[in-house]
Amino acid sequence: MQSFGPTIPFVEHLGFTLHKMEGGESELRYEAAPEHMNTFAMTHGGALMTLLDVAMAVAGRSLESENFGCVTIEMKTSFMQPSRGPLVAKGLVLHRTRTMAYTEGRVFDASGRLCCHATGTFKYMPRAPKPGAGGETAIVTD
Repeated sequence: MQSFGPTIPFVEHLGFTLHKMEGGESELRYEAAPEHMNTFAMTHGGALMTLLDVAMAVAGRSLESENFGCVTIEMKTSFMQPSRGPLVAKGLVLHRTRTMAYTEGRVFDASGRLCCHATGTFKYMPRAPKPGAGGETAIVTD
């Protein structure tokens, strides 16, 4: 298991784990806790969208130095079938420019069935020290 780099409290809360982050690709794993389910006992769509968003951003970040992060510009998600049990999310950079990453993400269930798919556009943003924060980082906009 790898580290996401800078702490992402919401990702820690959901319990995502990072298993690959290299060459424009990522792999995350997640099993929804009871409080992350919807009324049909399936993983909530918001949790799945977060999983896809992080998988795509991590794939984008794998092509840049640690001095940069990715922020989501847009994202489109399609839900194909119920997402239950242990899930695997895979992110892939389809195209990259100096400032943008165009990506896709997929979530598979334990049987390898595709549950949901997303495309997303991410902007690379430089990280700069927070004033008086003793070396912590923050996203700084132009």
